[in-house]
Amino acid sequence: MPNPPTLTAEQREAALAKAAEARRARAELKEKLKMGSMSLKDLIAQADDNDTVGKMKVLAVLESLPGVGKVRARRAMEEIGIADTRRMRGLGEVQRKSLLETFS
Repeated sequence: MPNPPTLTAEQREAALAKAAEARRARAELKEKLKMGSMSLKDLIAQADDNDTVGKMKVLAVLESLPGVGKVRARRAMEEIGIADTRRMRGLGEVQRKSLLETFS
């Protein structure tokens, strides 16, 4: 197995900062969903254009919705036919429509 590329201290620091910013942005979006200041429909609409939204896992997004826990989120994904590892950008049109029908 090949070794990962060696990075300079500056490159490593920049990568860590970028990762921390992405985590912060995802947490902020999930908090907006939880508080109701953003709807699932709004988030799905941003999935193709916004990298942060597009790279979020569907399961994490659903678990952030008010009144939806781990069990309900997994059950809904299973019924719709969405894999646990699927990300928002990877959802098909039918899957997006089914999610909106289920959680609106």
